[in-house]
Amino acid sequence: MKITVIQERTNSTQIVSFKGKIVKELLWQLKINSETVLVVRNNEVIIEDELLCDADQIKLLSVVSGG
Repeated sequence: MKITVIQERTNSTQIVSFKGKIVKELLWQLKINSETVLVVRNNEVIIEDELLCDADQIKLLSVVSGG
């Protein structure tokens, strides 16, 4: 399946050929630590175990912490 991934940190968009099923596998394929991003689909934050579908558009938002 093809997933469109928008990365806020790098301001880039890519279409990823993805053979997995869930968000966690996509992040692993992209070599992104799941603790450093929020994953958004259709303006809703989704969890690592969420199923992905062909032609989904995913936004990866950087988690920022401060003190």
